[in-house]
Amino acid sequence: METGNRTVIKEFVLLGLSGSAEQQHFLSVLFLCMYVITLSGNMLIILVVGFDSHLHLPMYFFLSNLAFVDICFTSTTTPQMIVNILTDTQTISFVGCLSQLFFFISFVNMDSLLLCVMAYDRCVAVCHPLHYTAIMNLHFCVQLVVGLWIVTYLHALLHTLLMARLHFCASNIIHHFFCDLNPLLELSCSDISLNMVVIFTVGGLLALTPLICILVSYVLIFSTILKITSTQGKQRAFSTCGCHLSVVVLFYGTASAVYFNPSSSFIPESDTLLAIMYTVVTPMLNPFIYSLRNSDMKRALRKMLCKVVHFQQ
Repeated sequence: METGNRTVIKEFVLLGLSGSAEQQHFLSVLFLCMYVITLSGNMLIILVVGFDSHLHLPMYFFLSNLAFVDICFTSTTTPQMIVNILTDTQTISFVGCLSQLFFFISFVNMDSLLLCVMAYDRCVAVCHPLHYTAIMNLHFCVQLVVGLWIVTYLHALLHTLLMARLHFCASNIIHHFFCDLNPLLELSCSDISLNMVVIFTVGGLLALTPLICILVSYVLIFSTILKITSTQGKQRAFSTCGCHLSVVVLFYGTASAVYFNPSSSFIPESDTLLAIMYTVVTPMLNPFIYSLRNSDMKRALRKMLCKVVHFQQ
């Protein structure tokens, strides 16, 4: 549609992942399997935490929220990517694209903030065990999560409104498998300086503040663990913290590589691979890292399965 000398873009084309027909079918099956594992693992966490009253603690309250966010996070992009591969229908409306952008930014920010809160929770538990119950009470935890949702929605709304004011000329081809900030900014023929300022300031603040808090929390945790006299206790604590930190590095490393490069250095292929890491792989790994290696979660899972089997009999 043309208005004067300007072409008005009403839909975009998501190129997705390149490759032959055989590779595309393989990728669709692979991503479908990963999506099912992600849904199953994270839903299982929510069910187990809700089922076992012994897990009604701040740590598992945040864990179940993280599981819910991971389900929403991966559901924002993965199903559309699978459908696009299978049906070869790659178009998405302008409104649909902005909606996907809004929810994607909301969930990716909520994911990082919950990782920060979980690190703080463990820091209080390890460094101040006598004051843990008083500090991390249920009322405070609920208020904290509600506050995080408000912040993430307002931040996503800001980016979405700034994107909606831009004009998109001529090309409507997005070199990505979902509507993300950098690929959309590449297509705009408007001045995107304000968008970039918001990405590097507000976005940077929301990304770097949780990361700094996580690092400070783990420095305090490690300094406390080193004072533990039991070698077995030290090894168990270091192993758990190492798993958590590996997810943090994977998530923040790939996300920062995508969002904190200037738009002029946007490389579709590398950015797509990095995006797959934190939109598909990380949500799939979280249930294994945060719960299946946790003795309390495994005990609660066995208890729930035994009751289900007994009920069926």
